[in-house]
Amino acid sequence: MSGHSKWAGIKHKKAIIDSKKGKVFSKIVRELSVACKEGGANPDDNPRLRLVIQKAKQFNMPADNIKRALAKSADSSVTYETVRYEGYGPGGVAVMVDAQTDNRNRTTQEIKNIFSSQGGNFGEVGCVGWMFAKKGCILASAKAGEEKIMEAAILAGADDIKETDGGFEILTSPDDFEKVTEALRAAGIEILSADVSNLAQTNVSLSGEKARAVLRMMDELENHDDVVDTSANFDIDDSEIEKFSNAS
Repeated sequence: MSGHSKWAGIKHKKAIIDSKKGKVFSKIVRELSVACKEGGANPDDNPRLRLVIQKAKQFNMPADNIKRALAKSADSSVTYETVRYEGYGPGGVAVMVDAQTDNRNRTTQEIKNIFSSQGGNFGEVGCVGWMFAKKGCILASAKAGEEKIMEAAILAGADDIKETDGGFEILTSPDDFEKVTEALRAAGIEILSADVSNLAQTNVSLSGEKARAVLRMMDELENHDDVVDTSANFDIDDSEIEKFSNAS
């Protein structure tokens, strides 16, 4: 999706800032709990847990914190439910939100309020999901050089590689995401961000106030304590995204 790399990079930078405040860590602890309850506490046997642990390390979460979170998850009586919300933002942009909550009614109402506050429309599950495909998305720094990055990624099974502002966006199937990520790290390539997310197959071009309204809505959704991931099919010029980021 056009603009995805820029927005993904901005989200990553904001998450690093939030991690210093503990906000990202609290979300990761919740993700660890859900992954453990679904597939067990042994990452060797639980692919989802491995991805969350990788995410924790990406944001420099101390190893002791990860161990404590895993131990606490095994003993915790609190059950988090994974929920998906779908709808449309300003300008007809398709939006998907993945969340983990211990109170579905509360979270649903709060997400509805965010949609409506920016002129969006909250919809039923499935109303926009068909527009997205789950993909591994890795943003790699360009420092190692194009040839080295492309060779490592292609040999590890990447589906697509695109040059972006200051780096390369590497797309993989969800099954090959870990393998490609590890191959890039083994080759000494700096990874700016890496995640399995939902990428849009079609795009909506926006500018001006509608673009800013969509970015405000996405920012509010990202900042919600229960939200794990957001996806949208906006196509907004990089300069407008950068202006919004600098003003936030």
